[in-house]
Amino acid sequence: MNPEQKKIFKSMMPEQKLRVAMNLYHSAKKLKAAALKQQHPGLKEEQIEQKVREIFLYART
Repeated sequence: MNPEQKKIFKSMMPEQKLRVAMNLYHSAKKLKAAALKQQHPGLKEEQIEQKVREIFLYART
């Protein structure tokens, strides 16, 4: 993280930080769903959603 980013995050209220984190989380889920759709075009939407839930449930850092 560069110094400008650190400065911005330090100045943010906790609610703003949470909002940013939640937006990032939802964006990551959408990207994963899009990747799965591309990799497995035959899967139904419900199957994609289930796979995304499983991936995020068992994700590790």
